[in-house]
Amino acid sequence: MATTSTTQTENKGTWLEQKSKLKAKFPVLTDADLTYENGKKDEMLSKVEKKLGKTKQELHDIIGKL
Repeated sequence: MATTSTTQTENKGTWLEQKSKLKAKFPVLTDADLTYENGKKDEMLSKVEKKLGKTKQELHDIIGKL
């Protein structure tokens, strides 16, 4: 179980870093746009895609390069 907790913390830390970089790259994005809730990742990403006018693949590519 410690592994799961560590993995979740690492993923959350990684998302916080990515979120910061996304906001720097796309100032139109807000904390509310990038708030990650368990089980709602796809919903959040969909909102960001629409706000930026990007496809799902384009957004994944952008996040992957951060």
